[in-house]
Amino acid sequence: MRRLRWLLAPLAAAALVLAAPGLAHADPDPDGNPTIQDQMTAAIKAYQDAQAKLAAAQAKQAQFRAELAQSTARLNELTGQIGILVTAVYEAGPATTLATMFDATSPDDVLRRADGLRQLSRTEDRQLHEYTALLASAGEQQAALDQAVNTAKAQSDEMAKQKAALQKTLDQLGNGPTAGVPIPAATAEPVRRNSDGSLPAERCSVADPTTTGCLTPRTLHALQQARKAGFNHFTACFRNGTWGEHPLGRACDFAADPGGFGGIATGASRDYGNRLAGWFIANAQRLGVMYVIWYHAIWNPIIGWHYYRGDGTPSGDHMNHVHLSEL
Repeated sequence: MRRLRWLLAPLAAAALVLAAPGLAHADPDPDGNPTIQDQMTAAIKAYQDAQAKLAAAQAKQAQFRAELAQSTARLNELTGQIGILVTAVYEAGPATTLATMFDATSPDDVLRRADGLRQLSRTEDRQLHEYTALLASAGEQQAALDQAVNTAKAQSDEMAKQKAALQKTLDQLGNGPTAGVPIPAATAEPVRRNSDGSLPAERCSVADPTTTGCLTPRTLHALQQARKAGFNHFTACFRNGTWGEHPLGRACDFAADPGGFGGIATGASRDYGNRLAGWFIANAQRLGVMYVIWYHAIWNPIIGWHYYRGDGTPSGDHMNHVHLSEL
């Protein structure tokens, strides 16, 4: 009997293999060449950090300009008011002030006139103090505005530099720009950002619901938002490895077929992939998308779509799944 079980074991294993569905649930092949991918990752991250800081600097410019305009208007107003007071005091002179007191007709009148002179003096003093404070504040606002303008210029230069570096990297893939997919309206909830607009550094610290691995909070958010938008086909995110975003918990592969990674996507499966890729692109800024690969093409927020060459298989060429990499 023991010998019979030993003989039947291989047959049972073979039967399980034959009975398995045609769609594999294994992760697709690794995505591209590690050197090219590392270069691309560095350029895109640096570009998007600069882009976020540029937007923050431009917002500060608008704020400082508004504050400076308000301060300047009040300074002009005070200049006129103080000028009138100074002129009146100069023309009247000390003799007129004494005459005002001597012309009083009663003790009460003296008190009223003295109080009036004190009020005039306090008004002048208050306006002078406000003028001095506003002048200092306007100087600080102008300096802050100049700094924001310089920051914006530096970030614009950095964006141009990183765009050139990314284009040089993509040129190694051969061919050139490709047509894209329809882009819908953005619907995802935005991720948390730093005060300067950049994305905070994140570790692979939360459980990956698609595997036994981990994800960054930002990648999990992108996955959850895609699910919320109706993209519920089989997905695999974390994957062990020595390079790329999967081992860092910053990438997910979304199968075009409902049940797993099959052959080349056609018909409804290709339409699903087109719509999903378009949705990630529409929400790239909100989700912190670094790049999307789908159907022999790669998209990033700097260059747009570009030809992508894999290993010639449906998985390697990303013709059966949409690959998402997060910053």
